[in-house]
Amino acid sequence: MDEDIDHSPIQSDWHALLRRHGVRPSRRLGQHFLFSQGALKKVVEAAELRGEETVLEIGAGVGSLTLCLARAARRVIAVEIDRNLLPALREVVGSHPGITLVHGDILEQDLNALVGEGAYCVVANIPYNITSMLIRRLLEAPRCPERIVLTVQREVAERIVAGPGRMSLLALSVRLYGSPRIMARIPAGAFHPRPKVDSAILRVDLHPEPMAAPGLIPTFFKIARAGFQQKRKQLRNALASGLSIPTAQVVSWLGEVGIAPKARAQELSLDEWVLMAKAYAKDPEDIVGDPNSVSAGERD
Repeated sequence: MDEDIDHSPIQSDWHALLRRHGVRPSRRLGQHFLFSQGALKKVVEAAELRGEETVLEIGAGVGSLTLCLARAARRVIAVEIDRNLLPALREVVGSHPGITLVHGDILEQDLNALVGEGAYCVVANIPYNITSMLIRRLLEAPRCPERIVLTVQREVAERIVAGPGRMSLLALSVRLYGSPRIMARIPAGAFHPRPKVDSAILRVDLHPEPMAAPGLIPTFFKIARAGFQQKRKQLRNALASGLSIPTAQVVSWLGEVGIAPKARAQELSLDEWVLMAKAYAKDPEDIVGDPNSVSAGERD
């Protein structure tokens, strides 16, 4: 990858570009542009691009990360929702043959139509306020990316990678679909405007298939939501309340899979949640709902 990514007049003075186009970062849209060349390099390196990938970038801003990705990948599809940024974005990347600009809301886009055939990955500096919804959208996509690399709030990244003992519904949901890890931390000063908190580069490598059978996923989330909605309670009480079933019945099926009724939701591993879902769903009529109606990004 070319490390000299700061050689053109446009790239060397992002703030001048903003002034020239009268761009002010939108607080409503959670815009924090990443201009630090060191941080941009870390984001691209975290994606381990080999040069032949299709990369979906969400929230292209004025193109600082877009240009770096275009140097490392075959094709970049850059999605930006803010119409006010498009003139500056087109000035920066509009003539690059490997970049396709799309104006729209990623949460409303048909991902298959957007990325076309073949494998793709997602690399993006995203607004903090869409983190949970976006992760859900990507993990539950009919054809999900091979890997996801996002800049997110540091505390959110740490919560996602936490294991049993500090597990959350968000962490459990992500682990069902992939393996998360923090690749690097980015200080608040690397962004413009400076956010109140530090960020981290989160990478999720997607499993070929979810860790639970597709037909079991609705039950998995039904149980997990019930457990984490009252996570301070013992499982036997949280599940009995959340699922509206007798405590004795909960104790019975927890016992079948060797889970202590006095355990709490955050103490269990992904495998244990899958075992509970299987025990609960012995009767096929218990498997209800739509996998897409539960959220990989629901807050715990």
